[in-house]
Amino acid sequence: MAKTDFLTADMTRRQFMKISGKSLAGLSLSASMLSLFGCSQQQVDAGAVATWALPQGLLVVNADLCTGCQRCEINCTLTNDGVCSSYISRVKIQRRLNLDGAGNGLLSGTDNCFVYFPDTCRQCEDPACGNACPQKAITTNDQGIRVVDTDKCIGCGACHEACPWHMPTVNPETGKSSKCIACGACVAGCPSGALSIVDWDAVTSAAQAAYMDL
Repeated sequence: MAKTDFLTADMTRRQFMKISGKSLAGLSLSASMLSLFGCSQQQVDAGAVATWALPQGLLVVNADLCTGCQRCEINCTLTNDGVCSSYISRVKIQRRLNLDGAGNGLLSGTDNCFVYFPDTCRQCEDPACGNACPQKAITTNDQGIRVVDTDKCIGCGACHEACPWHMPTVNPETGKSSKCIACGACVAGCPSGALSIVDWDAVTSAAQAAYMDL
């Protein structure tokens, strides 16, 4: 894909939704966009950089900077649940390891070595998790985030099974499902800068700068 196809002055969140949660490998990013994302073109080409489209901006993940410390998971659950638990974290590190070809499939060429890649909810426009819920407990809030109404949730796990990435997780202690609400706790807890959120105004400005430089 040419740079002119990807970085245009009228770039929208909808365009980024098409690649949300996917590696940016194959895309040629401008210097302004690389600076905004805090990565190099070499890292993009290697498939180490991915973005998640959120209502407030882009969640940028740089696998080259992730050490697998799981601080994002810890901060997520401390912030949202008051406990420290990787299992119910809305951002997934532990179960997303690539080892001997296993893992989430986002990265290639990683056999026989550990590669850490934070993974989280894509905030799908047509969420399979919400569609599968028999109680209609997953709805969209005013910010465009898919949230779980714990008063309606019966902990059946249908959302977890329906999600292609199995992101909703039923807490075995509360019997309630939870998923990412884009609170940013994972970003705040990351000590290496592997996670960042870039607001849409900044993304659009960088795209416009790249467009003007063509």
